[in-house]
Amino acid sequence: MAKLFIDANNKKSLIEPEIYGHFSEHLGRCIYEGLYVGENSDIPNINGMRKDVVSALKEIDIPVLRWPGGCFADEYHWKDGIGDKAKRKKMVNTHWGGVTEDNSFGTHEFFELCRQLGCKAYVNGNLGSGTVQEMSEWVEYITFGGLSPMSELRKENGSEEPWTLDYFGVGNENWGCGGNMTPEYYGNEYRRYQTYVRQYDSERPVKKVCCGPNVDDYHWTEGVMKTCFDHTPEHLHGLMDLLSLHYYTVPGVWEKKGSATEFDTEEWYKTLSKALYMDELINRHSAIMDQYDPEKKIGLSVDEWGNWFDVEPGTNPGFLYQQNTVRDALVAGVTLDIFNKHSDRVKMACLAQMVNVLQSVILTDGDKMLRTPTYHVFHMYRHHQGAELLESYIDGAGQSGTEDCKVPSLHESVSIKDGIITITVNNLSCDKAEDLEINITGAGDSEIIEAKIVSDKMDAYNTFENPDKVIEKDFDGCSKDGDVIKLTLPAASVVELRIK
Repeated sequence: MAKLFIDANNKKSLIEPEIYGHFSEHLGRCIYEGLYVGENSDIPNINGMRKDVVSALKEIDIPVLRWPGGCFADEYHWKDGIGDKAKRKKMVNTHWGGVTEDNSFGTHEFFELCRQLGCKAYVNGNLGSGTVQEMSEWVEYITFGGLSPMSELRKENGSEEPWTLDYFGVGNENWGCGGNMTPEYYGNEYRRYQTYVRQYDSERPVKKVCCGPNVDDYHWTEGVMKTCFDHTPEHLHGLMDLLSLHYYTVPGVWEKKGSATEFDTEEWYKTLSKALYMDELINRHSAIMDQYDPEKKIGLSVDEWGNWFDVEPGTNPGFLYQQNTVRDALVAGVTLDIFNKHSDRVKMACLAQMVNVLQSVILTDGDKMLRTPTYHVFHMYRHHQGAELLESYIDGAGQSGTEDCKVPSLHESVSIKDGIITITVNNLSCDKAEDLEINITGAGDSEIIEAKIVSDKMDAYNTFENPDKVIEKDFDGCSKDGDVIKLTLPAASVVELRIK
């Protein structure tokens, strides 16, 4: 029998709530139809935001929302998205489907959405095709409360008071769609642009996000860190608060990624193996960051992650709409566990994307809405937000998989907050239950106060006709015998226990 050992006396790092963040890009039906339908829609809304979607998202305690991209960010000019909606400039969304963007969802609408969700705001600025002045004026428009041209313009457009801008990304994927730059060139551009991201409110400073690597591009991380660090070692923390990392789990090749719903056991294990690669990526990029920032003052922001499959048949290939199965739930579970275990360096992460795009937590169709299996994992894992990571490891679990692809059978993370220990465990086997014995040191007399599970057949998913096929349920496969907790995890399952 596999054993999970937990040391409740060994508190490690704080699991920042922002690790459970989300991403909303002007892409497909993420914002339009998904989050925003406009004030005149027949779909129930508050100031244009879908009431059903906002309500569901609030239940998983969204900590931070990233906008407007993605690739879209580096062709977005923010002044096109303010003022009278009937007069806003229209543009072609060249990255995603070639559709017309009418800019009816802009800065004011984004901050209204964050207000309704009760989450922090992460805005990505345009470095690729924008100017220093444009970026500087956007920050002024958003955050300055005094008398200035941009604050007066904001007031004219209906917002008397400034908003709180928690995070600002200086460009996005500038190694690719954001300008095809070299790391040294981007590093110098970042230094220049971030200088003009002014701190107008010292009590609520804007944290600056530097564009980091794509997957395993360690050369980019080294080049950007070296360039940013050069000649300004004493000022590095003020120059950069976070470095981003983008990694998508793609079971196939880029041109043929594989179906979101039709896959065999080989693809199951290949997908989970690639999801687990996140651990190596964080370790190796962190090692480079440690050379310049050994005190870990700069956080790693994995602000684009998740499964990327072929689009659903019959949908616009530029809209990246895909279904969401139990396989996605397992990828979410193991990835969030990895982030928890690296919370000394990982300070923010954003699942791509929130609604109707890639590995989303919500799908919509007209006035219908459903929660995906990934949603239910986020709902369970919300208890890790703001908790302290505890030392934990699994012994004797073995491996699951095929002859060509093996993964650990079990994967876990453990945290404590307000005296309650949250244990999340994933059974990565698609066809075999796993027994697990949990031993907790330093917890004293304790009891199981909650046990939940997300599990079904590996390719099960929710539809608008059957939206509750894969949901979070009470878990009855655990028991306490003295100081030991025993449980049997069904195949393809994500389990949460809460101990007090």
